[in-house]
Formats: sequence, C-alpha cells, structure tokens
Amino acid sequence: MAWTAAASLCCRLVRAPPVRRRARRRTLCSAARSTDAVDREYADLNLRPLYPNRGHHLRIRQHVNPLSALFVEPTEPPEWTEVFEDPLLPLMVDIGCGSGRFLVWLAKNSGERRNYLGLEIRQKLVERTQFWVTELGLRNVYFMFANATVSFEQIMLSYPGPLSLVSILCPDPHFKKRHHKRRVLQTPLVDSITKNLCLGGRVLVQSDVLDVATDMRERFDGYADVFEHADRIDKDLQCDDEGWLLDNPMGIRTEREIHAELEGATIYRRMYQKTRCFSPDYSIS
Repeated sequence: MAWTAAASLCCRLVRAPPVRRRARRRTLCSAARSTDAVDREYADLNLRPLYPNRGHHLRIRQHVNPLSALFVEPTEPPEWTEVFEDPLLPLMVDIGCGSGRFLVWLAKNSGERRNYLGLEIRQKLVERTQFWVTELGLRNVYFMFANATVSFEQIMLSYPGPLSLVSILCPDPHFKKRHHKRRVLQTPLVDSITKNLCLGGRVLVQSDVLDVATDMRERFDGYADVFEHADRIDKDLQCDDEGWLLDNPMGIRTEREIHAELEGATIYRRMYQKTRCFSPDYSIS
C-alpha cells in the first residue's frame, strides 16, 4: 500500500510539470503571435527603434478604477495652438486610446484633414505615445492623460474647431455587475459627446465583448432624436442581421482588435451620425 501511494505521488509529480510547461508555452506563443501581428499592422510607423531606453513594452496595469480619487479631477485642456499646427481643423477624439498606435497611424496616413486627440487614463502609455509623436514630427495628433468621463466636456468646450468624430473602441469591460459603473460610457459622457459633436459628425463604438457593445449601443440608440445609424445614410457601411457593422470603417485595426481576432473573437461595431441638434433637456438615465 505504501509503495502504491508513493508510486502514485511520484507519477503525479512527474506528470504535472510538463502539463504546466505546455500551457505556459501556449500562452507565450499566443502573446508572441499577437505582438507580431500588431507589429505587422503598424509596420510603416517603425516605432520599435523610437523607444530604445525603456524598451518596446511597458509594464502597465490593465484595469484602472476611474472612480478612484486619483482620477476625479478634470484635466485642464492644453493650449491648442501649441499642440496642433492648425487647431481649427475638425477633431477626432479616441476615448481610451491605449497605446495610441491607432491614432498615430491615422494622423500619419489618413487623407482626412483633421486633428486627432487621444484620451487615456494610464499615464505611462500617454508619455510613451507622446514621445513617438514628437519623434515622428507629427503636428496633427496629441495625447492627454485624462479620465474622459470627467474631463471630456471641459476639453471639448475649449477646442476652437468642430468635433467631427468620436471613437470608443474596445473599452475596459469591467465584467462584474457591481463594477459596471466604472465603464467609461456613462450618461454624462454620452450627453457631452452628443452636445459637442458637430452636425454630420459621427460616433464609432466597438467591443469584442457583446455585453459591452450592446450597452454602448443602447445608450446611443436612446438618442434617436439626434442620431441616425450611419449605415442608413452611408450605403458603403454594411451590417449583419443584428445591426452590427461587418467591417472596420477606419482602415486600421486597434491593438485590442488584433488580439481579439487572433483568439477567434467577434468584433461588434456600431456607427452613428448626428443629424439633428441636441437639446440639453433631452437625455436618458
């Protein structure tokens, strides 16, 4: 009996490590594939050599509580003439811009004459991305360390040009129900976006989490007196039977989008176009 127990224990000890190592290798391989895919998508930016002293990757907290006392004070707007060559151009704002590669690529490659503003709550990412912008010599894109939920209104009121596009792409899902109040798209932010967006301006929301995408969609669907689904206006935008956009309309994928699609996830997208003025008396709870 003692020999059997010892042999059983020995077998378990022998078998266990290879299983753990294989799982670890799969995780590392998946991460490597994602990194390679991101590098390929953004290859023309050639960003890797631009941050040699602190490495290509930063140690960043993936989940931040925007309700923390650290983030409750609105961020002061910049001097727009100092950050943009022409601050009167239409503005695109990416809320929760993450690493910022998406906006940097648009600023460098898009044919649209507009400025690009990224709002991000993780300061290290903002510092790195703004370093890239400076090194690339771009004068039509800027990144701010800001909690968009409390800072968006003040920032937009100060911008001298029109707000033409707002994107919220794969925001932190905050899965637990008690944490849903931490999600970036709350009623005050929807109100502010709706009020400040110019007529004809658009809003793009997307997530690889259906619950999050549905939540964002329902919030903007609640402003049917102001917004039209953009696919009803632009026939180049095709939707599935559930009303989700079939293709990415921006010409480049975000990093999260790349990672999610490599894992086989579906990306749920919706685009809105402002067709009527917003009344401050009209909002949903």
